[in-house]
Amino acid sequence: MAGPPVSLSARDVGSFAYLTVKDRLPQILTKAIDTLHRHKSEFFEKHGEKGLEAEKKAISLLSKLRNELQTDKPIVPLVEKFVDTDLWNQYLEYQQSLLNESNGKPRWFLSPWLFVECYMYRRIHEAVIQSPPIDDFDIFKELKDQNFFESQESIIALCTHLQELMKTIEDLDENQLKNEFFKVLQISLWGNKCDLSLSGGKTISQKINLINSLEDLKPFILVNDMEHLWSLLSNCKKKREKASITRVDIVLDNSGFELVTDLVLADLLLSSKLATEIHFYGKTIPWFVSDTTIHDFNWIIEQLKHSNHKWVSKCGVDWENHIKMGRWVYLDHMFWTLPHEFSAMPQVAPDLYATLQKAHLILFKGDLNYRKLTGDRRWEFTIPFHEALNGFHPAPVCSIRTLKAEVQVGLQPGQGEQLTASVPNWLTIGKYGIFQFDGPL
Repeated sequence: MAGPPVSLSARDVGSFAYLTVKDRLPQILTKAIDTLHRHKSEFFEKHGEKGLEAEKKAISLLSKLRNELQTDKPIVPLVEKFVDTDLWNQYLEYQQSLLNESNGKPRWFLSPWLFVECYMYRRIHEAVIQSPPIDDFDIFKELKDQNFFESQESIIALCTHLQELMKTIEDLDENQLKNEFFKVLQISLWGNKCDLSLSGGKTISQKINLINSLEDLKPFILVNDMEHLWSLLSNCKKKREKASITRVDIVLDNSGFELVTDLVLADLLLSSKLATEIHFYGKTIPWFVSDTTIHDFNWIIEQLKHSNHKWVSKCGVDWENHIKMGRWVYLDHMFWTLPHEFSAMPQVAPDLYATLQKAHLILFKGDLNYRKLTGDRRWEFTIPFHEALNGFHPAPVCSIRTLKAEVQVGLQPGQGEQLTASVPNWLTIGKYGIFQFDGPL
């Protein structure tokens, strides 16, 4: 049997991977350097001269990184000892072993895009942890917070919708509940448009009320397996004894507005008894500009709780309560910020794989998760999702993403070609979405 296709990479001039490495990644580094500059006086107030020295050091390390990227230098091992340093350096050696050229070193424009993009964010983190006492500074926090504040109207609409729904949830018949579940799933899907790494760190907030736009957005869902999710969870609910649990795991993507949409979905799952327990997975370090960390997760719930809008505040209070009662569990694991595709998880992070196996359903939010699910390769559009997962089947999985990378599988024959003819950049503009399920039907 033929092996999987080649990885997407910046060696394909003009491809989205090429434009990302050439333009978008340097922009993100420039923004990170600018952020450090702007916090100079804050570092001085907190830490005196040491704060200023640390800021200079972090800036010089990031400037060096930007230069390495722009001049396509060889990718160098990580030097600062951290929990994942050895795994990263082993992966770098593995990438080198794949090169045919004698003494060839992995480089920015020749290596797999997924690897070099993850590596850049890991090097940003290394620059910060090498610069105490500012080594706990999240370079991307301002942007994440700004996205949240600029999306206030949409957040109010969403929290209001949820709280109105809560009043009648016990009285809904099966069909009505299914319709509400589908609505909230779609809100979570379109919330994924707010991705700050796609915009090079330019703020993208949610200005429109998504609830009123769902019908108009339906034609842009290219793979719609929502029915599979419903039948799986409603069957779990019907079979469930009083004492047993139904656990849904959500592997999070962006903080800000998208995270609120995911929390709304999680709340609906609990209150409708489609699930009894939700596990959320975030990133251990700042990642891909807007990805959720434990600090972002807690910060957003605090912000909602202290909102002067009664329904927003009620959501914050309820959600904090879910955490206290253990119905919501937040977990992180260093595997999510490694460069490996998910099919390597049983070898690289067997503990995490074993944890995921206990879920009844795993929802993977966003583009980076999809790229790691499918290995970020040049698959044919019609290859089945199950095949592209390359043996990664810890439990039934569903990818919920808007398309922002040149990888998509499981389409109908001719569907990809038709889209390419009418909207040439359909794979990367975040206009189209999928609910793609893999599991027993």
